[in-house]
Amino acid sequence: MKCVIVGAGGHGRVVLDILLRMERYDVVGFVDSNTDIIGRRVDGQPVHGDLTAIPRLRDTLGVEGAVVAIGDNGARRNFADRVEQIGLTLVNAIHPSANLARNVTLGSNLVIAAGALVCAHCQIGDSAILNTGSIIDHESMVGTASHICPGARLAGRVTVESGAFVGIGATVIQNLRIGCEAVIGAGAVVIQDVAPMSTVVGVPAREIKRTEDPDEFTRWMLPEFVCQPTATAAGQRG
Repeated sequence: MKCVIVGAGGHGRVVLDILLRMERYDVVGFVDSNTDIIGRRVDGQPVHGDLTAIPRLRDTLGVEGAVVAIGDNGARRNFADRVEQIGLTLVNAIHPSANLARNVTLGSNLVIAAGALVCAHCQIGDSAILNTGSIIDHESMVGTASHICPGARLAGRVTVESGAFVGIGATVIQNLRIGCEAVIGAGAVVIQDVAPMSTVVGVPAREIKRTEDPDEFTRWMLPEFVCQPTATAAGQRG
């Protein structure tokens, strides 16, 4: 299958390396909204244009598949929806050195990086990132468009809800729930459930911020290309 990568930044370069190592897809290049790099090459691959270039790539080059390589959780989920609406198949980028149990359930548009370990009976939702050396222990669930950062560790039966971010080197003990859009800081040790839309840091992890406004919560959950977030919400998302 001929495949295009949506996003030509640092994460896109990681995804390119994974796809080339898989030797399963014929990568034709990138699409990216950054006009400064359109027409240039990134790691030897051309940047063909923005998302509107995909129909042309499909018709002229026979592109059928795509991986959305955008680090921001909300943007990645939204662009994945748009790519599917255009008619491409979202494929998974799984590094050959990743170790997945035989009974793991995988969604689409996944990036599972080098050295990641996913144990028995785990479920990984669409557009999730399991970054370099992360560990997802038995019967855990990682929700849609979540990001488990390099070296982060989830013990058994942990639930990570949609859009959550587990920072580099963080640890989550068994049987806990990480709420929707929650952020766990780098190196944190989580020993209790984390509320949706909250940020926790430290050892043990403590909450330092929470979004209480239900209207703001709704804005964060809606696709960015349908609902325009407020300036405050946009600033919080980075």
